[in-house]
Amino acid sequence: MESTLFAGPKTLGAFLRSQRENTAPADIGLPAQGRRRTRGLRREEVAQLSGISTTWYTWIEQGRDIVVSPQTLSNIASVLKMTAAERKYLFHLALQNDPQEEHVITVESSVLATVNQMACPCYLLDLTWNMLAWNKPAEALFSGWLDNDAQPNMMSFMFRHPLAQTLVANWETRASRIVAELRADAMHYPHDKELNQFVQSLSNDSELFRAFWSRQQVVVREGGERVFHHPQQGELHYRQMTWQLTSNRSIKMIMLMDE
Repeated sequence: MESTLFAGPKTLGAFLRSQRENTAPADIGLPAQGRRRTRGLRREEVAQLSGISTTWYTWIEQGRDIVVSPQTLSNIASVLKMTAAERKYLFHLALQNDPQEEHVITVESSVLATVNQMACPCYLLDLTWNMLAWNKPAEALFSGWLDNDAQPNMMSFMFRHPLAQTLVANWETRASRIVAELRADAMHYPHDKELNQFVQSLSNDSELFRAFWSRQQVVVREGGERVFHHPQQGELHYRQMTWQLTSNRSIKMIMLMDE
């Protein structure tokens, strides 16, 4: 029997139903359309404004044992004008992480220590590929960029910095792939303003990025061989390992292991 005090599909459904019934159409800018048979908003109205089907939203309210994505929950919370406390409670009931909170960059000290203790190049990337942290081997590998840029961004480096095309072997193939990786990540955050502005900025600055983005290709970030033509160290071969942090799933740790 499900507890009504902590979490679970039934509790989540009851909470959403209460929120919907206590939200007047005027509260979200909907015009009055005669007398309503139900209090508050209709299920189909919440569903449509949240970008999901009425059937799917109904199942959520009914407490069916289905997986609701964090972005769907975020959309529903926005439609129902939830307060910060209500939104936090919603994600608690759904046993999900709020994507808005994930963008508050908090990297645990143990993770930072791991990056600095690695003997191979190692660094952290956020959702828009900002370099959050890196170790000395990574700085040596990307010397001429990482040691000079006050706010380094790996995607920006690939498409805006002249060093990228000489340092990264098979640059065009790699550049095409990381755009597909960015698009795969972006589908989980379709309404994120920072991410959308980032994509628009790169599209404006780089014709090639714009062309790659328009291909609509999506791939997950995987490991594999990475080759660099380093001006001092010569040709370097690595095996890339990518880890997604459980404490903040918008952050990834990249390690370039010697082959």
